[in-house]
Amino acid sequence: MINRFGLVGALIGFIAFSGLSFSARAAEIEEGSRQFIQAVADQAIKSLTAKDTAKAARVTQFRILFNEKFAVKSIGKFVLGRHWNKASEAEKEEYLGLFEDLMVISYVDRFKSYAGEALSLKDARQENETTVTVFSEIKRPGGAKPIRVNWRVGTNGTIYKILDVVVEGTSMSSTLRSDFGSIVRQKNGEVAGLIEELKKKTTLLKADSQ
Repeated sequence: MINRFGLVGALIGFIAFSGLSFSARAAEIEEGSRQFIQAVADQAIKSLTAKDTAKAARVTQFRILFNEKFAVKSIGKFVLGRHWNKASEAEKEEYLGLFEDLMVISYVDRFKSYAGEALSLKDARQENETTVTVFSEIKRPGGAKPIRVNWRVGTNGTIYKILDVVVEGTSMSSTLRSDFGSIVRQKNGEVAGLIEELKKKTTLLKADSQ
């Protein structure tokens, strides 16, 4: 009986220790994700909202940040959805390049509109083993209602990448997935049709950034 009680006690202790270890790791990952988003925001605000910086220079600066901090290929694949698997390798490569152009220029314009406004980080919540949501607000001047921005961060505990940005409940990735899917359907289910539309869109955006 003594040995049995000892075994049960050891088992309970192990379970309790495992629970504490998991909780501690979750807290560590959540805090790491918060610090990552704060660093990204600081870098973006510093380099992209300066009024005396030309748009072309801001585009170049954000392209570097985008490729370093965002899971570009993973986001691009998610946005294209089931059409990714039927695209040729050449189409995938061209699509990802155009997707990057679209995201970079669009975000540069968005950051410019937030010039002079501060990002306030709130809580962080681990959703699963590899994903954390970081909650934040962009404070508006003049007592205007803050803008809610949630960041989905993918991590292995060491490397952190942004998977999605959700503004006032609207997911960037899900919105683009819906838009791109609609274009592909209009183009007889051909990814090539989407690529042509993205070429037109990015050409206009690049011309506007000169």
